Amino acid sequence: MAEQIAGQLSQLLERIADEVAPLRGAGTVADYIPALARVDPGRFGIAVADLDGGVHGAGDWETPFSMQSISKVFTLALLLAGSDEALWRRVGREPSGNAFNSLVQLEHERGIPRNPFINAGALTVTDELISLVGDATGELLAFLREESGNSALRVDEEVAASEAAHADRNLALTHFMASYGNMRNPVATVLDHYVRQCSIEMSCRDLVLAGLFLAAHGVRRDGSQLLTCRQAKRINAIMLTCGTYDAAGDFAYRVGVPGKSGVGGGILAIVPGRCAVAVWSPGLDKRGNSVAGVAALDHFTTLTGWSVF
Repeated sequence: MAEQIAGQLSQLLERIADEVAPLRGAGTVADYIPALARVDPGRFGIAVADLDGGVHGAGDWETPFSMQSISKVFTLALLLAGSDEALWRRVGREPSGNAFNSLVQLEHERGIPRNPFINAGALTVTDELISLVGDATGELLAFLREESGNSALRVDEEVAASEAAHADRNLALTHFMASYGNMRNPVATVLDHYVRQCSIEMSCRDLVLAGLFLAAHGVRRDGSQLLTCRQAKRINAIMLTCGTYDAAGDFAYRVGVPGKSGVGGGILAIVPGRCAVAVWSPGLDKRGNSVAGVAALDHFTTLTGWSVF
């Protein structure tokens, strides 16, 4: 039975790759980060990891890419595992409805970011994680290497340098929060960790294995409990409502599962109790989500019937 299901999933992923082929290259790459502007927009990969340990993929599913904002899911999980409630005095849990790097919203709400997945919120999470563990980036890398089984995972120094050289808006967000007393560590330190976390390279294969704990109600690869069921539920809920920038409603409508996207073209999606799914295609829509990636996830949940709705 397990072999039959594995074969069906592999065939399904190949079918999805074929069906979204016309969308490869659609959209635009994240050209405001020079190192990402050179990525081939025609690449596409998809992978699934299930709770029984099976991993299946199609296309460029073992090609590393810059995870960018997908890292925010993992830093949030690591923080909540060590300090459950402290964060929520500093950041909200509501969808933003505005651009992920909006200064206007942050000013209107007096330095309290709307949720942990917009840039201001993720900077706050990073600040809190630095206070908790010291080396936030090192903690994140160690976790990702352990869960993915890939000890070679690393920060792409070229991407990190490129982002740091064009980080004026994130620097402004961090200084703005500091002006309201919502920043504990030096601005430069927080921004450096944030940029380096976003610049970690992972493949779809790495990503589904690393994110599988959210489908397993907080249980890690080794069987230990990183998060309680309640915490895992809450992270999945925030992914569903806030994980795809200001397109979360459309993503929920089309895909129907929690997801977190990044401007590197990746999306991590979670089917609670079943599996983790990752897609990668660098061409982005105007809201920063992968055009082919969202379409592939739409096909996946439609063809399998796996959804939270």
